[in-house]
Amino acid sequence: MTVFLRGAGHGLVSGAAGVAVMTLGEKLEQRITGRPDSHVPGRTMTRLLPTTKSPASVNLFMHFGQGALLGMLRGVMADSGLRGPWSSAMFAVVRLTNDQTLENASGVGAPPWTWPRTELLVDLAHKSVYALATGFVADKLAERIGPGPGLQHARLRWGRHTDIGPVEPKAAGGGGGRQH
Repeated sequence: MTVFLRGAGHGLVSGAAGVAVMTLGEKLEQRITGRPDSHVPGRTMTRLLPTTKSPASVNLFMHFGQGALLGMLRGVMADSGLRGPWSSAMFAVVRLTNDQTLENASGVGAPPWTWPRTELLVDLAHKSVYALATGFVADKLAERIGPGPGLQHARLRWGRHTDIGPVEPKAAGGGGGRQH
């Protein structure tokens, strides 16, 4: 359980850093392209949660809150041993999936394959920056605790092998608990 709790804490920090980097990148891109601010996060939040607040007043909260909360998953990934660019790429898909699910469920968004290609590329670029920045910070925080259970497993014999059982919890950086 320690991997999950510690990873979630690392992920909150990492996700906040990632969304800050993404936001700076968005502001730079907007200066160059003239693209206006998006209020989709705020509109999504006001459709999904009962609130009397305007979309504009909750936009930044949803933008940063969503990035920080999703970062918890990337922190758990890193603390588990899922680190580096492959893990950040996997996480980018999660971020995109989360956005699209919330936006489409609320009726605020449309499926990305229906978007103008330039708009889609801009969104993919910014979400990739978020995933890479979040992953970089999560990986650095996780390195301080050691390789994590996944990397320890791989070090026993590289790859995925069913004949290699889980590492001992203490060796994995965790406390007791059930092993699977």
